[in-house]
Amino acid sequence: MTLDVLVPNEYAAEQLGGLSGLHCHVYEGVGEVSHGGSGSTVWVPPFLATLDVAEVIAQLPLLEVIQLVSAGAERFVEHVPDGVVLCNARGAHSGATAEWIVAAMLASVRHFPRYLAAQARGEWDSPWNDELAGRRVLVVGAGDIGRAVGRRLAGFEVDVSYVARSARDGVSAGSDLPDLLPRHEIVVLLVPTTPETRGMVDAEFLAAMPDGALLVNAARGPVVDTDALLAELGSRRLHAALDVTDPEPLPEGHPLWSAPNLLLTPHTAGSVPRAGTRALAVVRAQLERLLAGQPLENIVHGDY
Repeated sequence: MTLDVLVPNEYAAEQLGGLSGLHCHVYEGVGEVSHGGSGSTVWVPPFLATLDVAEVIAQLPLLEVIQLVSAGAERFVEHVPDGVVLCNARGAHSGATAEWIVAAMLASVRHFPRYLAAQARGEWDSPWNDELAGRRVLVVGAGDIGRAVGRRLAGFEVDVSYVARSARDGVSAGSDLPDLLPRHEIVVLLVPTTPETRGMVDAEFLAAMPDGALLVNAARGPVVDTDALLAELGSRRLHAALDVTDPEPLPEGHPLWSAPNLLLTPHTAGSVPRAGTRALAVVRAQLERLLAGQPLENIVHGDY
């Protein structure tokens, strides 16, 4: 069996090129797909690309599989034609993202942003801050990354609870959120962007969080109502650590830049040197399955 694959760069072509029967065609997401690449049955899009998904798919008449190098698939779900399978890179970014979440928690509760600001001013600020131990953490999204967060928090003497769309062993249902939020000092968002989750963290959600609580968003910006969050941050009732925002990238002069009680990073949680290598390992395993006639993994179903 032979397989033509459209890959995002030369590095990917080199990493995957050793597979017998595989022909790689490089397309970085700019301009038209080459004549040779247009016959590809598998497309591996660039990571966090801003390309026009529908336009690229229209140039791939033989397309059968879209294999992402990201965990998030919201930009692709609505464009997948009938008969084409969409797969994500589940697991490739879990460790790095979970590490950012724990770092954001620690930095926030230990008041690192405040001390960095004091350092820039040349001031010796108050030594009083807080600790992570003893906190109750609610992870909204009990998938691979959520479980990775739990493993990394195991040594911090915290109580970790999980909530997902539907209840299962050790995981509460999303309908239980109104009862769970008041009982947790830290809420971590790890849900995909779907019609159900868009704007999920609204004024009512935030109001249910206890005074002084911390919201950590490593999911997607549109999950949170930005205006509602700004209102809570402006009152200094809540704290937040955001790796994603709505809008994104955050434009100059946006009120989030100057919001109090906020730690902000520019979508960096999974952007580490080895992330690309791990993502391509997922891609390689999928291609090996295709070449061997085996079922694919990490298939994205519906709104996922």
